[in-house]
Amino acid sequence: MAAEPRSIVIFDLGGVLVDWDPRHLYRQLFPGDEAGMEQFLAGVCTNEWNLQQDAGRSWAEATALLRAQHPGQEALIDAFHQRWPEMIRGAIDGTVEILRELREAGVPLYALTNWSAETFPVAEERFDFMGWFRGVVVSGREKLIKPDPRIYRLLLERFGVDPRQAVYIDDNPANAQAATGLGMQGIHFTSPEHLRAALVTLGLPVKPLA
Repeated sequence: MAAEPRSIVIFDLGGVLVDWDPRHLYRQLFPGDEAGMEQFLAGVCTNEWNLQQDAGRSWAEATALLRAQHPGQEALIDAFHQRWPEMIRGAIDGTVEILRELREAGVPLYALTNWSAETFPVAEERFDFMGWFRGVVVSGREKLIKPDPRIYRLLLERFGVDPRQAVYIDDNPANAQAATGLGMQGIHFTSPEHLRAALVTLGLPVKPLA
């Protein structure tokens, strides 16, 4: 049996459409001390710690935990939540242009993101393209995080998406691979140019690279 054509596109948000990185904030808090900043992010406000907020833990609980573990660094710890909007530099314009082309062509668009329920409204208010999706699944609201297959299935079932027709785009290769394992076409996002070329190859209606 021939494979279904890919006609639905599901986007991750952070690192694909939104330039989010805690370093955008912490370079201001560690002026001229890149090594000190990296040590703090590797040993205090770690990716693993932040991922628990994406999984539904409250920021109040998260910051209280670290404040108890790292006395003397309370202000730096609190900044992760209190100044969280400063971690967003802006949109990744090349990917937003791809999203716009797909939308104008009538392609059904969805989003599946690992993101805290408490901070996601910041992005919803800041970026108009958040309103272009037919549906969005936010890990912090569901208390499930990628690459757990259950969160992908939740999106597919909630919005009636056939995985055989879907492309899933994520900057984390493990998350893209998990989508492929469920029958979608996972794409590991590395740049807007690479994504554009991949979507053209799949026959989706975006302009080819010049």
